[in-house]
Amino acid sequence: MDSPPAVPDKGNLRASDADRERVAEVIRQAAGDGRLTMEELDERLDAVYAAKTYAELEPITRDLPQTPGGAAPAPAHVPSGDPQRFGGEPTSHGAFAIMGGFSRRGDWVVPEEFTAFAFMGGGEIDLRDARYATRTATIHAITFMGGIEITVPEDANVRVTGIGIMGAFDHQSGGTGEPGGPTIIVNGVAFMGGVEVKRRPPRKPEGERLDSRRRGELES
Repeated sequence: MDSPPAVPDKGNLRASDADRERVAEVIRQAAGDGRLTMEELDERLDAVYAAKTYAELEPITRDLPQTPGGAAPAPAHVPSGDPQRFGGEPTSHGAFAIMGGFSRRGDWVVPEEFTAFAFMGGGEIDLRDARYATRTATIHAITFMGGIEITVPEDANVRVTGIGIMGAFDHQSGGTGEPGGPTIIVNGVAFMGGVEVKRRPPRKPEGERLDSRRRGELES
């Protein structure tokens, strides 16, 4: 008589991106409640995104309240935001400028990983009106004697880990956003150039911008 197949230990199973994002949301909520410092938040988020199994995820939130006993706890309620905001086929996976420029803005689909490169040129990446193929998007920004400007939405959870070499890589807009917002990771290097990350409110629809312009002209 054949014996039944062994049931694998759940802790040894591979975690998915959705599992990691659920744990990250618990950590962000704890930081928002004042239970974790920003330094602890960054350390735990690094551990979350490096984890490969449930067993590696489980200890990260063990000391936090309202956390189910499973390895990939989910908060009681995470607003999903606009259902059209996540999912879809990426518009492109990269942008390059060599003694010129590039722009990604408006209604476009951001891939899970996007590479931006500028050599003696400049580039603009505006994520405010974009949709996202996955809830976490990583932008690799590399510039040599050039500049790249990245605008992120106000509700985004932003992590900036890039470095500047005889240049500047702006980290000021990093930090926790709102539940349901995308997670945006910006890394890379600025060599004799700059990468600027800005957090801005949504752009106004074209009609509203025209109305504001007309009102300004009439008032002047």
